[in-house]
Amino acid sequence: MTSALETATMRLVNARLLPFVFVLYTFNFLDRTNIGFAALQMNADLGFTPAVFGRGAGIFFIAYALCEVPSNLIIARLGARRWIALIMVVWGLVASAMYLVHTPLEFYGMRLLLGVAEAGFFPGIVYYVGTWFPASYRARALAIFSMAIPCSQVLGGPLSAALLKLNGVMHLAGWQWLFLVEGLPSVVLGFLVLRRLDDRPGEAEWLGSEQRRWLEGTLEAEAPGAVAHASPLRALGNPLVWVLAMPWFAIYAVGLGYTFWSPLLIREALGTSNTATAMIVGAMGLAVAGLYPLAGRLSDRLDERCLMTAAGLGSACLGCVGMALFPHSLLRMIALGLIALNFPLCMAAFWCLPTRLLKGPSAAAAIALINAIGACGGFFGPTIIGSLKQATGSDAGAFVGLGLIAAAGAGVCVALRRLPVFKPQRAAVTRGAQPAT
Repeated sequence: MTSALETATMRLVNARLLPFVFVLYTFNFLDRTNIGFAALQMNADLGFTPAVFGRGAGIFFIAYALCEVPSNLIIARLGARRWIALIMVVWGLVASAMYLVHTPLEFYGMRLLLGVAEAGFFPGIVYYVGTWFPASYRARALAIFSMAIPCSQVLGGPLSAALLKLNGVMHLAGWQWLFLVEGLPSVVLGFLVLRRLDDRPGEAEWLGSEQRRWLEGTLEAEAPGAVAHASPLRALGNPLVWVLAMPWFAIYAVGLGYTFWSPLLIREALGTSNTATAMIVGAMGLAVAGLYPLAGRLSDRLDERCLMTAAGLGSACLGCVGMALFPHSLLRMIALGLIALNFPLCMAAFWCLPTRLLKGPSAAAAIALINAIGACGGFFGPTIIGSLKQATGSDAGAFVGLGLIAAAGAGVCVALRRLPVFKPQRAAVTRGAQPAT
């Protein structure tokens, strides 16, 4: 049974933290993926080939991967509030400065800088959620946070379409207005982080003293299989951490291939205008947004993390097969819809797995390493689509490859479920942990 203390405490934590981190991630994802909308105009203006665009979209994740682990080690020492605030201000300025690019080398360089700037944000927030939400609430919290992915497309579609129409205003192209305007909110939000976030429950003056004691006690007592005191460097050598990186690589490769290329693929399939294409992308994002909390709630209720992740990757695999089989058909839209289910089903469930294995600074290091390896998938997915599309005139081969990667990731998840630390613990999943005494 859920106690009144637990209910009141988690209601306050949800209301205080989740809407704010949702907004932060919305602009984070918008600023890293808005080149998909910019490409509708930028590629023609600057003479970028599919290979150049795909390489530039993906190269972000090289720098992102290299800087993940150092950044998350810093957040464990410095605290989330100050480090996330600094990350947001810097990435917002770099994202706005993307309007200055004119050559492929400048494009690659600015995307690399953006990858460095953004590297610590996502794993830092995943770690931060783990320090505030008990396990029986964690997937739902991560689901609300992850809803920012489709919502960034819902916001980005109409906004980007409007900004592209400013083509020629003040001697700037529409795609330049897109980068310039969409990066600035992140700078403002970075300063708000300093006022809004607390590093630990014990510092939260907006919780009562009894609520703080209950929350800290519950977080400390749960996850008996987790290693709480392993050093961060030892955590990086844990074989299961590396195995967990494999499905995340698959999730990222397919998901980012979809995110970056969907505007261009939709326009090719339907022959729509830039504005109509952006609206369709936004509508597809809105259609899947509601699945995030449903998947998170189901994952928490069943304590089912591995099979939920495998289901998302299975859907992505089917979608990739459809993209390969129907290169010149409206059925591609159905296939894209199946790929779009990848993130909603996977995100919340998957990121509950590392915190079942590790806690504290070791968890921060492990989350960063998993996300860094997954970020390599973020380079691979968009790049392979662009390179094969230019070399062969078709993206069918690229989607066959991505489908095989998704199938392999799903297989790893099914195999991981057999391990005791990742098996559902239904006896512990009622409505939350009992109050600490």
